[in-house]
Amino acid sequence: MKTSKTKTQKQSYEKAGRRAENLACLYLRLKGYRIAARRFKVREGEVDIIARRGKVIAMVEVKQRATDRAAELSVSFENQSRLVAAAEIYINRQRDLVDKDFELRFDYLYIIGRWKIRHIPSAFQGY
Repeated sequence: MKTSKTKTQKQSYEKAGRRAENLACLYLRLKGYRIAARRFKVREGEVDIIARRGKVIAMVEVKQRATDRAAELSVSFENQSRLVAAAEIYINRQRDLVDKDFELRFDYLYIIGRWKIRHIPSAFQGY
């Protein structure tokens, strides 16, 4: 049986999620990426961060967990499917990408504890 979260718990999780995404964006910028979009949401799914560097467009799923293992376990096949579906919609809406050569990549970026960052480029294949 699923227990519902209180409003305060939900707000706390959202605040932690925003903090993790902010930290992830800072990390990606320092690595030379340009942040094209954040929290791209459509009915089919959501992409936390869309980052570009050269010909690479990275669809980044951000997870904050207490341990490396918890972070790895937090991403499911269903989560990947929703990420891919949202990514396809995003790409199809970008007129500047028509007839362009680019590499679409799906990355995970884990925030472990408060500050440890683990970036996994090409974490899975979307197609």
